[in-house]
Parts: sequence; structure tokens; C-alpha cells
Amino acid sequence: MLKVHIDFFAYQDQTILEDISFTVAKGEHLALMGESGSGKSTLLKVIYGLLHLENGTISWGKNQNLGPNYNLVPGESYMKYLSQDFDLMPFTSVAENIGQHLSVFEQETHEQRIQELLELIELEAYAETKVKNLSGGQQQRVALARVLAQEPEVLLLDEPFGHIDNFKRNTLRRNLFPYLKKKGITVLTASHDPNDVLPYAEQTLVLEQGKVVAHQKTKKLYKSPPNYYTASLFGEVNKIPIKLLKAYSEIDKSVLIYPHELQVSDTTGLKVEIKNTYFKGNSYLNEAEADDETVLYFNTQKRLKSGDTVFLNVSLETINKRLSIEQGANT
Repeated sequence: MLKVHIDFFAYQDQTILEDISFTVAKGEHLALMGESGSGKSTLLKVIYGLLHLENGTISWGKNQNLGPNYNLVPGESYMKYLSQDFDLMPFTSVAENIGQHLSVFEQETHEQRIQELLELIELEAYAETKVKNLSGGQQQRVALARVLAQEPEVLLLDEPFGHIDNFKRNTLRRNLFPYLKKKGITVLTASHDPNDVLPYAEQTLVLEQGKVVAHQKTKKLYKSPPNYYTASLFGEVNKIPIKLLKAYSEIDKSVLIYPHELQVSDTTGLKVEIKNTYFKGNSYLNEAEADDETVLYFNTQKRLKSGDTVFLNVSLETINKRLSIEQGANT
């Protein structure tokens, strides 16, 4: 089990991380989410041992990560870190870049292992291509294969698909994360993309200004976000006064409602006027405004026109669920 406890971590007299504690079981996948500058990358660097931690401890089983003040070469032998800087050998081939990180004691299996990783990252046809001739996305895939070469026990991924085109990103995710699960590798993925998180991470930890603001099983966190910031990391979200949705309500609070949770009616509900409509492929995202100038976003299958008037409803079950989360957070 990976155990992380950080009282605080400061850099040049500025506190970057504060009061962070969590555990990740062997073979489990934890996602780190947060806006840019929230501390995701710094947290991964501290865990890996690139940055010295004075006020806290990082351990894997019985082994404690000692950091750069104790290790001449940063990082622990059981752990690999894929940063946003690829650190590849540009004048050697893709296969050579991967093979360099294989054990010298297992020469007879090198070709088989290189082929397995080339298939995983879908670069079999580029095995003999020099890395300097690859695109940024292809180089990122080679960097991924390199950190997987010796099958680490713990893998730290910092925006692992940031340079990869969407059509390749989807297949790579579906190749990579089940592969890591099958191998029993513990994974921490820092990402701002919910598509990296929702289908694959068992739990998600949300950082804001270096502090943990949410930590839950991923599905539960999505369905029951504790605050607007957390919900917004998964996509568009509305913060709507309950009295606007249910005029008879005596509760003076707002609830978080995703666009797909608002249902359209022609006759009853919250009256809104369409301002803009955005085509999303299999649906439309509509921007509308209520009489009190509250702006709302909701989905429809058919395109609505600017100036159209419709009525929006949300189930009492959804409202009560979101209210219970807020009450639980305040107790």
C-alpha cells in the first residue's frame, strides 16, 4: 500500500502543498484532479522523490521514500514517473529508447518485451524510427513505454495523454489502463480531463490551492460532488437556487445540477429563454437565462433556437441528494 502524509511542502518560502493524507492499495488507480496550479504535479514529484519532503512521510509497504537528499539518483526502484518532459534519446530509434530501460539480466526476453510495449502504444511501424522524427504525441507514447519497461509496482502519470490526438488518446486509454490493472500496478494519474478519470480510476482526490477539497470513490464523487469546484472539473455544471426550481420551497440554498439532469417541458417548470445552442455530436448543450438572469446549461437531443422559451425541471430525488451532501459536509 502507498501511504502519503504531507503536513506541508514549501518551495522558496511559498507553501505549495498542505495537510494531505491518503492511501492507495496495491493495484488501485487514484486520479488527482484540480485546476492548473493546484499542486497535482508537485505532489507527484514529492511522492517520486524529485523534491525533498521535510514535513511528512511517503512509504510503499515497509519502504520509506527518502527523496533527493538521500538518493543520488531520484526515485525509488519500485516506482516510475512519467513527467510532462519526455526525456528521450532523440537520435536513437523507438525500440532502442524502450530497450535501454530493460534489465541487462534479461537479454533473452528484450525483443519480446519491446514488441509487447510497441503494441501497447500502437507504434509497431515506428520501431526503427529515430525519436527526433516523431510527433509530440508519438514521443509521449514512447516515454510511456519506457517507464513501463521494467513493470514498476507504482506508476505516477502526469497528464499522460496531453500531447496525443483525440482519436489516438481514446484507444491508448483503453489499452493502457486495463493493462496496468491486469499487471497489478498501482497508478496515480494527474489529469484535468474527466475522460482519463471517470472510466478508469477507482478513487479521485481533488486539489485546490495545494489542499484536498474532496476525496472519494470516483463514481460517488461525480454523482455527489461536495462543491461547485469539484463538480466543474467533470464538465459543465449549474448552481441553481432551490427556490428557482421549486417556488414553494422554504430552503434558501442552491444545489449543483449537471446539464443532463435538467429535463425540458413545454408547459411547466422553470421558464428560461434560449440564448445559445452548441452542437456536441450526440446532443446539444443549451445556454439559457431565467427571469432573474440566472444562466443555466442543459442538454437536448433536438436543436433549440435562440429566443425560444422552454421550461426546465429537476427531480426532487436529485435535489434532496445534493442537499444531503451539503448537510453531511457541514456536520
